[in-house]
Amino acid sequence: MAKQKPRTLAGFMELLPAQQQQMERIMETLRRTYSLYGFTPLDTPIIEDAQVLLAKGGGETEKQIYRFQKGDSDLALRFDLTVPLAKYVALHYGQLSFPFRRYQIGKVYRGERPQKGRYREFYQADIDIIGDGKLDIANEAEIPSIIYQTFSQLGLKRFQIRVNNRKILNGFYEMLGLTDQSQDVMRTVDKLDKIGPDAVRDILVDDLGVAADKAGEVLDFIAIKGDTSAVLAALEGYRGRSQVFDQGLDELTAVTKYLSAFGVPEEAFAVDLTIARGLDYYTGTVYETTLLDHPEVGSVCSGGRYDNLAGYYTDKPLPGVGISIGLTRLFYVLDDQKMLNPASPTAPAEVLVIPMSAGQQGYAISVATRLRGQGIRTQLYTEQKKFKAKISYAAKLGIPYAMFLGEDEEKAGVMSLKDLAKGEQVTVSFDEAVGIIKGYLAEMEQIPSVLG
Repeated sequence: MAKQKPRTLAGFMELLPAQQQQMERIMETLRRTYSLYGFTPLDTPIIEDAQVLLAKGGGETEKQIYRFQKGDSDLALRFDLTVPLAKYVALHYGQLSFPFRRYQIGKVYRGERPQKGRYREFYQADIDIIGDGKLDIANEAEIPSIIYQTFSQLGLKRFQIRVNNRKILNGFYEMLGLTDQSQDVMRTVDKLDKIGPDAVRDILVDDLGVAADKAGEVLDFIAIKGDTSAVLAALEGYRGRSQVFDQGLDELTAVTKYLSAFGVPEEAFAVDLTIARGLDYYTGTVYETTLLDHPEVGSVCSGGRYDNLAGYYTDKPLPGVGISIGLTRLFYVLDDQKMLNPASPTAPAEVLVIPMSAGQQGYAISVATRLRGQGIRTQLYTEQKKFKAKISYAAKLGIPYAMFLGEDEEKAGVMSLKDLAKGEQVTVSFDEAVGIIKGYLAEMEQIPSVLG
């Protein structure tokens, strides 16, 4: 029978064991940090009714969605985690407590052309806070504080959270008489980092029909730079010309004020008037996070405030605010830039228990069971191979300790424990062995996943 050549579809991810351990460690850091802020974990189906997923869709979303028939059912793979959240909250509204705070780390699917940094299957890591009718502005300041804490816990140091408010932009375009074109103008301005100001001006004038002088005002406005106080002072000069603008400025001022109280240093964030986010449903504060040493990567974490996302499923006003990390993309960027910490542990176990002969197998099983009872990840090696092969196996997997159990160890109720990195071996009691291994674990917990 002819063999089928094994292959993985283009744009779909598969990692080798050590890389998968690194990815899992990053995800565990995210879960731990999100939980620290009182977010509850959530999982939603990968496959949904296509009509439900496309309630806010159309355009590029409908072109990229994986859609298929199964019997009479019209089904689709989820495109992101935000639309399933909106459906979930609308469906379970009567059973949830608000504000509802959830985090979700899961795979999403987009049928776009795979290329570097873009995948058809990838992980997103989202957090959202959903209010019932109202949602206080403090939540819009807490989100960037969680971004800061998350990236810091990963080990990243040189990153910046860029903040803006859509009401400021909508109000400004209202002043220029561009309200009807504001969405198109914002989508164009959102491309500034990629295509530059001249190209943005050309699109505004030639494609959108914006008068040249107004296009110039748009570019002058989004070019306002400086520290937070300087940008806010410059924006105050526009106050009084648009109620929407004034409300946005008040919200932005409140968010930046709260950020310091949330423990975010000023050098970690900046008010950036170019940030608009291309999605129409954002209505207030918006965020993008960039790696300062790798601006070519673009935003690695983005999101914002929305007031009516669940409106596709319910008449209840359910405002929210949230962010999404493109985790697969971030992982590959970090790997490509050699920023994943090689000292970060990737072994599947802390100790490999090796019975020195078949006669010690029962003792080895007992010891391995007791080690697992202490929360120590333990592998039991029972293959009848030469001693050198057993040690080579542990070294190849990066397992830090080997525990040798021979006839003498079993009689004395002790064990020989070898630190494979240092080459040091000691004969100790079970409790002493546990203490040594747990001391190593405590040291490993302090090693960040990323070199920032």
